[in-house]
Amino acid sequence: MASILQSSVILSCSLSSSASSSKRVINAAIHLPKLSNISLPKIQTRKQHVDQELKILKEYNTPLLENNNSQILHHQEQQHSTNSKTIVQLYAILEAVSDRIEMHQNIGEQRNNWNTLLLNSINMITLTATTMSGVAATTAATCSDSSLLALKLSSALLFSAATGLLLIMNKIQPSQLTEEQRNATRLFKHIQKQIETVIAIGNPSEEDVKSSMEKVLALDKAYPLPLLGVMLEKFPAKFEPANWWPSTMFQKKNKSSTKMGKVNGWSKELEMEMREVVEVMKRKDSEDYERLGNIALKVNKSLAIAGPLLTGIAAVGSTFIGNGSSLASFVPLLAGSMAAAVNTFEHGGQVGMVFEMYRTSGGFFKLLESSIESSLEEKDLERRENGELFEMKLALSLGRSVSELRELASKSGSYRMEGVEIDEFASKIF
Repeated sequence: MASILQSSVILSCSLSSSASSSKRVINAAIHLPKLSNISLPKIQTRKQHVDQELKILKEYNTPLLENNNSQILHHQEQQHSTNSKTIVQLYAILEAVSDRIEMHQNIGEQRNNWNTLLLNSINMITLTATTMSGVAATTAATCSDSSLLALKLSSALLFSAATGLLLIMNKIQPSQLTEEQRNATRLFKHIQKQIETVIAIGNPSEEDVKSSMEKVLALDKAYPLPLLGVMLEKFPAKFEPANWWPSTMFQKKNKSSTKMGKVNGWSKELEMEMREVVEVMKRKDSEDYERLGNIALKVNKSLAIAGPLLTGIAAVGSTFIGNGSSLASFVPLLAGSMAAAVNTFEHGGQVGMVFEMYRTSGGFFKLLESSIESSLEEKDLERRENGELFEMKLALSLGRSVSELRELASKSGSYRMEGVEIDEFASKIF
């Protein structure tokens, strides 16, 4: 009985203990939702507050943002429209330049053929007439009067034809014309590459279009295609370098005070270097090409006069063959032979082409001198071309490295201080 009571007590205690623990577990489970219900509304309220503030700011700033965006878009549209128009214009100029390159190449080949064909034809005519004069002189005593007259007239006509052709050929100078077309082709290709570079870099301006147009028109004027009316003077009174760049290319520059220190790649040392290089080009290269150009001009003039004069003398002398005078028979033979030699030397040796080559080289140095002087006259360093790039371009144009160009300037300065003339030319190409 006691044991039954004891077990009853233990069972009741365990039940009460488990009930108590269950109650605690349940209570804990009940308290968690309450904590959750207390914290969640606070978080939700703060989020709503932030959203409301953002909504107010957005509503307030929307008109301003739309205004700014519309202005930016309008400006971009205008800039894009201007760039598109400029690029179209540059492409139009590029097409014209390509057409001119083709024209100068074709006409240059044609005029080179003229030189070869006229030279061979005139020499054949001259030598044939000389041979007929010789035959007439040797057979004057034995052949009939009619045969002698035929030989004399044929020889005189051939010499006269050679004289007329020589006058035309010496007037137009086909070898010089060919060299003009070669130079024009090269310079138009240079303009073509410049325009392509401007388009490739992007953001071209109206100034680029204007500059390209002026360069094309100046080159057209410097190397005209027609022969009549606008052909370049082949025998000028004095040698003058060629000029194929626009007159507005080197306008007066800003005369404001220059900035100190190294700005835009320019420094006092670089400016002194450029001045020394200009002095060397003027005292050595330009003077030398002017001297050689004058020599070529005088030789070409002399040969152009001598050839037709000799064939004319031979034409007149051939009519006196068989008159009993040995001198009358000797003159057409000697004059015809000398005329063929002179003609071959003048047009076969292309003396006119040599003169044009000197003229173009003189223009090349004049262009470099004007470019350097124009840059140095511009006192606002920011408006100049970058000094280091300018120095590199000049060095390449003269066939030198940048270090060699600096050495030349240093050598020129030291020689000038000592009063000694420099013994070196600026260019290593021409």
